[in-house]
Amino acid sequence: MTDVLLSARNIGVRFGGVLAVNDVSFDVQRGEVLTLIGPNGAGKTTVFNLISRIHDPSTGTISFEGKPLTRQPPHRIAALGIARTFQNIELFEHASVLHNLLVGRHTHRRTGVFHDLFFTPGARAAEIDAREKVERVIDLLELQHHRDAMVAGLPYGVRKVVELARALCTEPKLLLLDEPSSGLNVEETEDMAFWIQDIRAELGVTVLMVEHDMTLVSRVSDRVVAMNQGEVVAIGTPAQVQRDARVVEAYLGSTDAVADLRREGVR
Repeated sequence: MTDVLLSARNIGVRFGGVLAVNDVSFDVQRGEVLTLIGPNGAGKTTVFNLISRIHDPSTGTISFEGKPLTRQPPHRIAALGIARTFQNIELFEHASVLHNLLVGRHTHRRTGVFHDLFFTPGARAAEIDAREKVERVIDLLELQHHRDAMVAGLPYGVRKVVELARALCTEPKLLLLDEPSSGLNVEETEDMAFWIQDIRAELGVTVLMVEHDMTLVSRVSDRVVAMNQGEVVAIGTPAQVQRDARVVEAYLGSTDAVADLRREGVR
């Protein structure tokens, strides 16, 4: 029997008269990297927002570890073991990298205001544990040089890694990566591919990703879900999905466009 971590069944959502996601179903197997692809406006980020509980589905169900996710309030999602990065980086710019990463430990904080105010032995132990967990992520993503730097002064590519690091500091079971290569150059995208592979291999984290860079998708993904106009048009390995006529049509407008390119010698 397969080990399904997250399952979406017939989910849909409307915004006014717009059907943004329509009858979408897929499973995320524990330990895999699954990627959602599709043209702009295909509904990929909306699916992420449904999983994150930013939006409520109009139809369908989403379950995580066999339990209904749509019954959970948004503030409980991180504590359940789901972390997320965003297309637009969301960091505290006037805080250091270390302090931004420590924010990611908030879901594991078990001490109360009294213990924190008087820095009791319990509070000290919790602080030490948080620092140790954060330092492991810093080492994994090679952020040692930037540990004490203010986020506002960091290059864009480093900020993307810091946001990834903060998500990992929550110790997620499922990591949602929303266009992790967006704005990165070729070398930084290569590094991101390594991080994603290491996150799965060394931390055992399952990854659900939205991505446009098909080189990155092919390199790290076990399976791909292709979407167009709010619907799933294909599911399979990266190679299978890229050959699917419905995917070709979604990206290029028609299958004839591919035939024309091939006749002209473009592969």
